[in-house]
Amino acid sequence: MFNGIIKNTGIIKNIQTNKANCILEIKSSMHFSQKEIGSSISCSGACLTITKYKNKIITFFVSKETLSKTSFNHFKKGDLVNLEKSLIFGTRISGHFVQGHVDTITKVSKINFVGKSWEIDFKLRNYFKKYIVYKGSIAINGVSLTVAKILKDSFKISVIPHTLKLTNLIKLKKNDIVNVEFDILAKYIKNP
Repeated sequence: MFNGIIKNTGIIKNIQTNKANCILEIKSSMHFSQKEIGSSISCSGACLTITKYKNKIITFFVSKETLSKTSFNHFKKGDLVNLEKSLIFGTRISGHFVQGHVDTITKVSKINFVGKSWEIDFKLRNYFKKYIVYKGSIAINGVSLTVAKILKDSFKISVIPHTLKLTNLIKLKKNDIVNVEFDILAKYIKNP
């Protein structure tokens, strides 16, 4: 379980893909002990397990299921990835509960610059519209955000400069593909 407050990123150093799975290597200044091998890390919103850590390189095994549900098929060497360690019981929780279970991927349809903030519109298939709540929470690439507006076939979020500075959202452009996780409460209410 995560909270979507991203304070670390990493750069993809290597991707070894075959039809069934992928080995992903990310270089980051995040520190891990050898005891944390096997721990869950949110990688741009997808919960992955650390399989190896050495010389600031974090290695993950990405299953066929994860490849089919996330934007990982579109990742390339040099891409910036949002990273978050799992929550520790008893600490402050900002953001919202993020499971790292990506529900779908979607495209950026428009970016408006409002002062130093960004308003980003994302396309949305009609099937998923039931999970979008005005002023509700949503995770984009693992970042906890608030739905600012619901449109006919899309939704809008507003991103403040601090969040842009700390996450890979600053690299987004029109037609980029992102991971989306809808708020867990909205999913349970719609599918009890």
